[in-house]
Amino acid sequence: MTTDIHALLDHLWQDYTRLNPQAQRIHALLAVRGDGVVNDHISLRTFDHPKLGIDTSARIFESFGYTAANEYDFPAKRVRARHYEPPEPDLPKVFISELCLGEFSHGVRDIVGSLTRQVAPDSLSDVDYVIGGTLWNPMMHDAYDRLRQESEYAAWVSAFGFRANHFTVLVNALSSFDTLAELNDFLREHGFPLNESGGSIKGSPEILLEQSATLAPPVSMQFADGTADIPGCYYEFVQRHPMADGGLFQGFVASSTDRIFESTDHLPTERA
Repeated sequence: MTTDIHALLDHLWQDYTRLNPQAQRIHALLAVRGDGVVNDHISLRTFDHPKLGIDTSARIFESFGYTAANEYDFPAKRVRARHYEPPEPDLPKVFISELCLGEFSHGVRDIVGSLTRQVAPDSLSDVDYVIGGTLWNPMMHDAYDRLRQESEYAAWVSAFGFRANHFTVLVNALSSFDTLAELNDFLREHGFPLNESGGSIKGSPEILLEQSATLAPPVSMQFADGTADIPGCYYEFVQRHPMADGGLFQGFVASSTDRIFESTDHLPTERA
């Protein structure tokens, strides 16, 4: 069992980059320019199930000294979230969201229920639960498709389970870019497709936060009835702006983050 927050974050990173190798390539490109990467926050997804909600994942980070900050609602996605501040300034914030299952059809609830019933209660007491992936058997691909018709978020959690959905580059800490727009141009020049929903930059200096993200590249996923390429994890980039007191804004803006969720939306693929 992981007993150190730095080790847990490293395990999350290793699992994340296995699913999203573009993050390592972006790091290498930034290193050539003399830039190191500061991770602003990591994001985890779950269901608002009694066993698996935000509080379950949060307890792990709270055991390492993280504290709850602000809560957010995303009505269009039927998702709510909370972010946690770290005990040390060099650690990333943690953003945990959950799907509001009660707002979905019986079909969605039945599929998710068939998965959550397989979760052994003792598996949730282990710190490594948040890097456990799917704590259930692979689902049928048509069940994944049925979930996706109502919620890309539901389909993602059902397929990938518990792990980091994304890590985030803090643009303020980069020395060779002054703005997020400059970084986005650089990423496009190197062939990284960006989430353009509502524009590549979500937010503005006026609301103290700008965000962008790559589109999640496809991952070959094993379903109960075969394999299929589905969107995996994405890489996010944020630029934080100063508040009236001169300190950088440390929260999140729901209207911007709502569009960031779409970075894992389905891409047309062929079954293997």
